[in-house]
Amino acid sequence: MSGFAGWQAWDDERAREWIAVPGASADKYSRGVLGVRTGSRAYPGAAVLGVEAAMRTGLGMVRYLGPRRATSLVLQRRPEIVTAQGRVQAWLLGSGMDASERSPATLEALEGAFAEGVPVVCDAGALDLVGSHSGPTVITPHYRELAGLLSGAGSCAVSGRRVDVTPADIAADPGEWAVRAADLLGVSVLLKGAVTYVASPGGARLTVTGAPPWLATAGAGDVLGGILGALFATHAAALEADAEACAVLAATAALVHGLAAARASAGGPLVALDVAEAIPATIAALLRP
Repeated sequence: MSGFAGWQAWDDERAREWIAVPGASADKYSRGVLGVRTGSRAYPGAAVLGVEAAMRTGLGMVRYLGPRRATSLVLQRRPEIVTAQGRVQAWLLGSGMDASERSPATLEALEGAFAEGVPVVCDAGALDLVGSHSGPTVITPHYRELAGLLSGAGSCAVSGRRVDVTPADIAADPGEWAVRAADLLGVSVLLKGAVTYVASPGGARLTVTGAPPWLATAGAGDVLGGILGALFATHAAALEADAEACAVLAATAALVHGLAAARASAGGPLVALDVAEAIPATIAALLRP
């Protein structure tokens, strides 16, 4: 994928092309299977929100593999979720996890997912493992997380050096730092904020705007991760053919996220689960010419 020249605003028309609509012969496997390792004892709700958003974005199956309490909550909310291991087309990793509190078993499972070579959406408590990725990967940090990654051990594993940067530095010039992070880490970067910046090592420079300020609420990032994970699973073949598809899928996820938030808000407050529940109607509207 090529043709990027400077920053481009991602819009409904281009995002529409990256929504997978099942055909008459589709089955749950052909529609995409997403593996999810998210949530923790401290933040089990992140797993519920990400899984909910993924299923409502239009894939065939989610395999959730996480802590016992989070698994119970996920199944209470979404009984169709599969909790047995098996083949997946993409992974969503790290939401609701704290890297400093990971168990050896969790670390081993995350590293194993990165090593499979399938597309990965990497969030929160898995960001420091980005150097071990072997397939198309996008990271989804906010300013503080990106500053910690670039100035800490995660960046050393990839580039061999730390970067002297603070959250305030990134907030002052988020587009530039998204580009620098993509180049340093060798992955696509979705930098969350009032304006979402998406950059890739191959030169993609995309912005997404229009989300209501009410979207700045707990769990919103977990919903975004679920949307993006679903898009990765439904476009695994495109990602295998061209890793630059990471960037346009990330921008599409951010756009759907913002549109669903606007629909759920209707001008007033919202909670993250409201956004997830608004995704199907948002996609239906987006698909209408």
